[in-house]
Amino acid sequence: METALDSGLTAWMLVSASLVLLMTPGLALFYGGMVRTTSVLNMMMMSYGAMAVVGVVYVLWGWSMSYSESSIAGIFGNPFTHFGLDGVITDSAGEYVLSDGLPVIVDVGFQVTFAIITVALISGAIADRARFGTWLVFTALWVTLAYFPMAHMVWGGGLLSGDGPFASIAEPVDFAGGTVVHINAGVAALVLALIVGKRKGFGRTAMRPHNLPLVMLGAALLWFGWFGFNAGSAYGADGVAGLAWVNTTTATAAAILGWLLVERLRDGHATSLGAASGIVAGLVAITPAAGSLSPVGSIALGAVAGAICAYAVGLKYKLGYDDSLDVVGVHLAAGLWGTVGIGFLATDGGLFYGGGASLLLVQILIALVAVAISALVTTVIGLALKYTMGWRISEDDEVSGIDAAVHAESGYDFGGVGASRAGSLLSSTPLPATASTVTESEVRA
Repeated sequence: METALDSGLTAWMLVSASLVLLMTPGLALFYGGMVRTTSVLNMMMMSYGAMAVVGVVYVLWGWSMSYSESSIAGIFGNPFTHFGLDGVITDSAGEYVLSDGLPVIVDVGFQVTFAIITVALISGAIADRARFGTWLVFTALWVTLAYFPMAHMVWGGGLLSGDGPFASIAEPVDFAGGTVVHINAGVAALVLALIVGKRKGFGRTAMRPHNLPLVMLGAALLWFGWFGFNAGSAYGADGVAGLAWVNTTTATAAAILGWLLVERLRDGHATSLGAASGIVAGLVAITPAAGSLSPVGSIALGAVAGAICAYAVGLKYKLGYDDSLDVVGVHLAAGLWGTVGIGFLATDGGLFYGGGASLLLVQILIALVAVAISALVTTVIGLALKYTMGWRISEDDEVSGIDAAVHAESGYDFGGVGASRAGSLLSSTPLPATASTVTESEVRA
């Protein structure tokens, strides 16, 4: 702890926190454009609902569970140590509490934005069919029982950190959230998709994005905000932040190319939806690795991520689970690859840089532990809510449109042509049996 305020660091972290907060409205636009016209408001409201719930819960017990000095078995911090941010803002003398020149309250602001976006990511897996009230309760429970413990284990000195048991093999690396954010959310999305069940008509009719420009705008805002996510995680406006910034840009650009190449070879078209999805795939993959790779290594990581995810999004048709907006195919697949890829491509300890297999083994282990914990916690919460509050809206409401049924609103006024009719027109064409993504030409048709 220090007594001297570092105003430059403080300004940098406030800007970074604001950038990360912007990611959730960006995600709302990204997801909102991908659903049908009758679901756009509900889809966006699920992201805003996550902001509302987590923004309150984090102040009460989230920070304490994540970063309390009092650790419970290395799994989570004591939620009462800093309940309501007690002892976090000012000390007994009334001075702001500092850590390495940064007011701790600024770090609270930075970290809450990570918790918010993580929960919001999950919502894309259950689009069109989930009760809004159940989603809000799930948000509070899941962030408490899954996200806060994972943050503590990885970043708070717990079991998956450099102070945990795996560190005896090699130092685990998760620069900005491959395990905490993306594997965690991706596994939760898969579990919820299985528990909630398929949308009516899934696999028989094409449930196409209704507004691709909205998707592209959302992807752009996500990319912009992600600089706060990754470069901000350097906790300093320094060379590490610069490396993270360049690696984030490079990996994302390579992922776009990787995704579009797969689309061109497989489907004959390079689509705007593919480009936007490639952006997210690259951002996800580089998140845990942003401070550990060279820019050249980031090209390899991003290109592979784009190709992997372009194929992974089609698994839901082959395996029969309805991950509505490809949270599993993008966030889980790219999160796993980004976490494990560190073991190959890290300039310090990576297998391809002569470091041996130790780091690779540790990265695989922490990824598997993150998968197991998220799956277990989400299954318990998801099933508990299924048999108490219930997850599904009625079939009639799902057919007529969740926006009107749940929010009594419509995203668009077509001047006499109802949104539900427009939505049914967009989803009336049979889904191609071999398609893993919907091509732009199909949407226009």
